[in-house]
Amino acid sequence: MAHPHLPSTEATVTAIREVAREFGLEVTVTDDIGADRTSRRTASDAFAVLDPDGSLPHEAFVELGGSPVVTVQVFPEDDARITVEGIEFADVPRDAVPAFLRSVHGGLAHVKGRFFPPGWWLVVPVPGDETYRELVPGASLTAWMNRNVR
Repeated sequence: MAHPHLPSTEATVTAIREVAREFGLEVTVTDDIGADRTSRRTASDAFAVLDPDGSLPHEAFVELGGSPVVTVQVFPEDDARITVEGIEFADVPRDAVPAFLRSVHGGLAHVKGRFFPPGWWLVVPVPGDETYRELVPGASLTAWMNRNVR
Protein backbone atom coordinates (compact mmCIF):
# COMPACT_ATOMS: atom_id res chain seq x y z
CA MET A 1 0.00 0.00 0.00
CA ALA A 2 1.49 3.33 -1.01
CA HIS A 3 1.37 6.19 1.43
CA PRO A 4 -0.25 9.48 0.39
CA HIS A 5 2.33 11.72 -1.26
CA LEU A 6 3.58 14.63 0.86
CA PRO A 7 5.20 17.02 -1.64
CA SER A 8 6.85 19.37 0.85
CA THR A 9 8.11 19.80 4.38
CA GLU A 10 5.07 21.96 5.14
CA ALA A 11 2.70 19.23 3.92
CA THR A 12 4.49 16.75 6.17
CA VAL A 13 4.22 19.05 9.20
CA THR A 14 0.49 19.49 8.48
CA ALA A 15 0.10 15.68 8.36
CA ILE A 16 2.03 15.34 11.65
CA ARG A 17 -0.27 17.93 13.27
CA GLU A 18 -3.29 15.87 12.12
CA VAL A 19 -1.84 12.71 13.69
CA ALA A 20 -1.16 14.66 16.90
CA ARG A 21 -4.77 15.89 16.92
CA GLU A 22 -6.02 12.29 16.49
CA PHE A 23 -4.08 11.17 19.58
CA GLY A 24 -4.48 14.36 21.65
CA LEU A 25 -0.77 15.20 21.57
CA GLU A 26 0.84 18.60 21.96
CA VAL A 27 2.99 19.71 19.00
CA THR A 28 5.97 22.08 18.88
CA VAL A 29 7.47 22.95 15.49
CA THR A 30 10.73 24.72 14.71
CA ASP A 31 11.24 25.70 11.07
CA ASP A 32 14.59 26.30 9.39
CA ILE A 33 14.22 27.90 5.98
CA GLY A 34 17.07 28.68 3.62
CA ALA A 35 20.26 26.90 2.59
CA ASP A 36 22.16 28.68 5.35
CA ARG A 37 19.78 27.31 8.01
CA THR A 38 19.17 23.69 7.05
CA SER A 39 21.36 20.96 8.52
CA ARG A 40 22.35 19.15 5.32
CA ARG A 41 23.48 22.23 3.39
CA THR A 42 27.06 22.32 4.61
CA ALA A 43 28.30 22.74 1.04
CA SER A 44 26.42 26.02 0.63
CA ASP A 45 28.39 29.21 0.36
CA ALA A 46 28.51 31.41 3.43
CA PHE A 47 25.30 33.43 3.75
CA ALA A 48 23.71 31.60 0.80
CA VAL A 49 19.95 31.28 1.27
CA LEU A 50 18.92 29.55 -1.95
CA ASP A 51 20.06 26.22 -3.33
CA PRO A 52 22.00 26.34 -6.61
CA ASP A 53 18.74 25.58 -8.47
CA GLY A 54 17.10 28.66 -6.95
CA SER A 55 14.84 26.80 -4.53
CA LEU A 56 14.42 27.70 -0.87
CA PRO A 57 15.00 24.56 1.27
CA HIS A 58 12.73 24.07 4.28
CA GLU A 59 13.51 21.79 7.21
CA ALA A 60 11.34 21.30 10.30
CA PHE A 61 11.93 19.84 13.74
CA VAL A 62 8.73 18.58 15.39
CA GLU A 63 8.35 17.54 19.01
CA LEU A 64 5.28 15.56 20.04
CA GLY A 65 4.18 15.69 23.67
CA GLY A 66 3.07 12.67 25.64
CA SER A 67 4.39 9.16 25.87
CA PRO A 68 6.42 7.88 24.16
CA VAL A 69 8.80 10.78 23.62
CA VAL A 70 8.87 11.36 19.84
CA THR A 71 10.64 13.91 17.66
CA VAL A 72 10.63 14.20 13.88
CA GLN A 73 13.17 16.08 11.80
CA VAL A 74 11.82 16.58 8.27
CA PHE A 75 14.42 17.26 5.59
CA PRO A 76 13.94 18.95 2.19
CA GLU A 77 15.35 15.81 0.50
CA ASP A 78 12.08 13.84 0.96
CA ASP A 79 13.06 11.97 4.12
CA ALA A 80 12.87 12.32 7.88
CA ARG A 81 14.65 11.23 11.03
CA ILE A 82 12.21 10.01 13.68
CA THR A 83 13.38 9.47 17.25
CA VAL A 84 11.24 7.36 19.60
CA GLU A 85 12.33 7.22 23.25
CA GLY A 86 15.88 8.10 22.18
CA ILE A 87 16.04 5.47 19.42
CA GLU A 88 16.74 7.05 16.03
CA PHE A 89 15.11 5.88 12.81
CA ALA A 90 17.03 7.62 10.02
CA ASP A 91 15.98 7.93 6.39
CA VAL A 92 12.25 7.32 6.87
CA PRO A 93 10.56 8.39 3.61
CA ARG A 94 8.63 11.62 4.15
CA ASP A 95 5.43 10.00 2.82
CA ALA A 96 5.65 7.27 5.51
CA VAL A 97 5.95 9.67 8.49
CA PRO A 98 2.21 9.88 9.36
CA ALA A 99 1.77 6.09 9.18
CA PHE A 100 4.91 5.61 11.31
CA LEU A 101 3.55 7.98 13.98
CA ARG A 102 0.12 6.32 13.94
CA SER A 103 1.79 2.96 14.52
CA VAL A 104 3.83 4.31 17.44
CA HIS A 105 0.91 6.08 19.14
CA GLY A 106 -1.68 3.49 18.11
CA GLY A 107 0.05 0.65 19.94
CA LEU A 108 1.55 -1.27 17.01
CA ALA A 109 5.15 -0.37 17.85
CA HIS A 110 6.80 -2.82 20.20
CA VAL A 111 10.08 -3.99 21.63
CA LYS A 112 11.32 -7.44 20.76
CA GLY A 113 14.11 -9.25 22.59
CA ARG A 114 16.52 -11.82 21.23
CA PHE A 115 18.58 -14.35 23.14
CA PHE A 116 21.26 -14.79 20.49
CA PRO A 117 22.71 -12.45 19.73
CA PRO A 118 21.30 -10.83 22.84
CA GLY A 119 19.60 -7.50 22.44
CA TRP A 120 16.41 -5.49 22.24
CA TRP A 121 14.89 -4.09 19.03
CA LEU A 122 12.31 -1.34 18.70
CA VAL A 123 9.98 -2.47 15.91
CA VAL A 124 7.53 -0.15 14.13
CA PRO A 125 5.29 -1.86 11.56
CA VAL A 126 3.46 0.42 9.13
CA PRO A 127 0.78 -0.38 6.53
CA GLY A 128 2.07 -1.73 3.25
CA ASP A 129 4.29 -4.48 4.66
CA GLU A 130 6.93 -2.01 5.83
CA THR A 131 8.61 -2.52 9.17
CA TYR A 132 11.26 -0.31 10.72
CA ARG A 133 13.63 -1.91 13.25
CA GLU A 134 16.35 -0.32 15.30
CA LEU A 135 18.60 -1.79 17.96
CA VAL A 136 18.08 -0.48 21.49
CA PRO A 137 21.65 0.07 22.75
CA GLY A 138 22.57 -1.13 26.21
CA ALA A 139 20.34 -3.16 28.46
CA SER A 140 18.09 -0.43 29.86
CA LEU A 141 14.61 0.03 28.44
CA THR A 142 12.47 3.07 29.16
CA ALA A 143 9.14 2.66 30.99
CA TRP A 144 7.26 2.96 27.67
CA MET A 145 9.51 0.32 26.08
CA ASN A 146 9.01 -2.05 29.02
CA ARG A 147 5.22 -1.75 28.62
CA ASN A 148 5.53 -2.66 24.94
CA VAL A 149 7.78 -5.75 25.10
CA ARG A 150 6.51 -8.74 23.10
